[in-house]
Amino acid sequence: MEEISFGTDGWRGVIADDYTYENLGRVAEATANYLKSPERRELEVYDQWGTTYRSADDGVVIGYDGRFSSENFALYVARVLEESGVPACVSQTMVPTPALSFAVREMEAAAGIMITASHNPPAYNGFKVKMESGASAPPVVTDRIEANLPDDSPDLDPGLEVERVDVTSSYVDALGEIVDQDMITKNPVMAVIDSMYGSAQGLTAEVLDRFGVQSVEVRDEFNPSFRGIRPEPLEEYLDPLKEAVAEQREEVDVPIIGVVTDGDGDRVSAMAEDSSFIDAHRTYALLMRYLIEEKEWEGKAVKNFPLTDMIFKIGQKHDRDVTETPVGFKFIAEKMVKEDVLIGGEESGGIGLKNHIPDRDGIFCSLMLIEMVARSGKQPTELVSDMMEEFGGHYYRRNDIHLEARREVEKQTMEDPPDRIGDFVVRKVETTDGAKLRFEDGWLLIRASGTEPLLRLYCEMDDMNKVDQVLSEAEKYARNLAGE
Repeated sequence: MEEISFGTDGWRGVIADDYTYENLGRVAEATANYLKSPERRELEVYDQWGTTYRSADDGVVIGYDGRFSSENFALYVARVLEESGVPACVSQTMVPTPALSFAVREMEAAAGIMITASHNPPAYNGFKVKMESGASAPPVVTDRIEANLPDDSPDLDPGLEVERVDVTSSYVDALGEIVDQDMITKNPVMAVIDSMYGSAQGLTAEVLDRFGVQSVEVRDEFNPSFRGIRPEPLEEYLDPLKEAVAEQREEVDVPIIGVVTDGDGDRVSAMAEDSSFIDAHRTYALLMRYLIEEKEWEGKAVKNFPLTDMIFKIGQKHDRDVTETPVGFKFIAEKMVKEDVLIGGEESGGIGLKNHIPDRDGIFCSLMLIEMVARSGKQPTELVSDMMEEFGGHYYRRNDIHLEARREVEKQTMEDPPDRIGDFVVRKVETTDGAKLRFEDGWLLIRASGTEPLLRLYCEMDDMNKVDQVLSEAEKYARNLAGE
């Protein structure tokens, strides 16, 4: 029996290797049994989170992305749930994860399941579980599913019909109501939208079209292989967006912003009018400032461990609490359900905002970024420059290195941290999730990936040259510990 484990957000595996119909059936049956279990009602997510409890009879809504055979996998999961006594329906088309999260809440379902591997390479697929609120299932839930996996997949009736439902229409309508239409239409702006062949394609543009806002889309067609890249909104994968922004710069005389979402539409980053990349750290910081200073929304900020220290500085300026969590949006979602959270997000680009769902949403964030540029009348480079001038230089890069001994390296660094990394003296060590080594002018985080055989090296410094130096020395340090 193959081992199946839920990582930072669901179970993922390589298609036809460990991600098979047999294993998918086991996970689906374990999920159905969890939903029917009498002790489920007693979980702390209902007593402490304030999450509305719904019985298994309220059913499960299932969505899927554009990966190879995702629709077939979704239909198979629905049949397993039905055979197990849990009503299930599947989206009519591929959908982004935030639309599925929204549908769970709107349809008052007991849970949601999203067939996606998010930003992972095209060979992967996955299985995400959503709570009644639309939030990602916390460890107390996924641990129970994982602990009760059957040895074999269930037998199914091949003729069992599955109900198909419209998941996106009400979601798009809701986004159209949250975005400030007057602000975004009175001030001309050009939006360049890159969905990276993911399941968010067309939806940001649909909202803008309703408002009469001009936009251009790239990589907005169905392509299960993502043309060989991993659909993650990182600069190295964004050449088509850079080119499209540069083309618009020659054609229009208004502020231009590029926005990009990942394979299942729950991550976001941006691009300025000069085709310079605005990473997730600056994207989060820009959104936080905008929501506080211009929209005057209340609430605290929640950030995961590797996200920029700029968030602490913005919070201090505006007297807003900032809470730090381990990696995994499920930890942020818990805060969004229980507390008054303005914005919650991760260094990977998963950002959730108030007045919507307690989940990350790259489409909603894209629309807020476009609204922000329209309201300001400034080019994105000006907005970033203003922020950096106020809060100081914050430069960041992450290196992922393939390392089978990644967990051992992380553990040893946490238990016996080095005194220095190259020329940079370690002044403090934090272990919320991995080992964060703090220097006088920045930090390095060494953390093992929860979903892939990678050791992640995150670094933020006050100068980009220092970032390069730290990451170079950190890789030498990690490989030496691993015996390579």
